[in-house]
Amino acid sequence: MNTWSGSGPDASRRRSQRVILSVPITVSGDAGNAAFSEKTLTLVINAHGALITLAAKISQGQLVKIQSSSHPEKQGCRVVYVGPALEGKTQLGIEFTEPSPHFWHIAFPPESWTPLPPDKPIIPAKSEKAEKPDKAAPAPAKNSKR
Repeated sequence: MNTWSGSGPDASRRRSQRVILSVPITVSGDAGNAAFSEKTLTLVINAHGALITLAAKISQGQLVKIQSSSHPEKQGCRVVYVGPALEGKTQLGIEFTEPSPHFWHIAFPPESWTPLPPDKPIIPAKSEKAEKPDKAAPAPAKNSKR
C-alpha cells in the first residue's frame, strides 16, 4: 500500500512528506567489531531518508550505507532514531548524509501540500452530467425518392 503520511505530532516539523512504501534495500556498515550487510524493507520513506528494521545491532549516530534493489546507487546514511524491537528487528530512522531527494525515484508531494486531518471525510467531486442532444437541431434527412 502506498500512502501519504502527514499526520501525527511530528508532522508539522518534517522537512518532507513521508510515504508508507516497502522498498527492498540492502544496508551495510559495522555492527560492533564486525562488518555486516543485511537485506530489509523500508517501512516509510521521505526525501531525506527512511524508517527501516534491522536485526543488526546499530546505535544512534552510526553511519551505514543503503542500496535499493532497483538501482545500483549507494547512499550514505546516519542513524537518527532507534526505536522498539519487534521479532528480533529494531526500528531505525535513517537520514541521508548528503542531500539525495531523488534516491527513491518517486515524486514526493510539494512542501505546500497539506493532507486532510483524519477527522475530515473525503468528498468525491461531482461528475459532469452527460450533455443532452440539442432539441432544436434538425433531424437527419431520410432517404426519399423524388
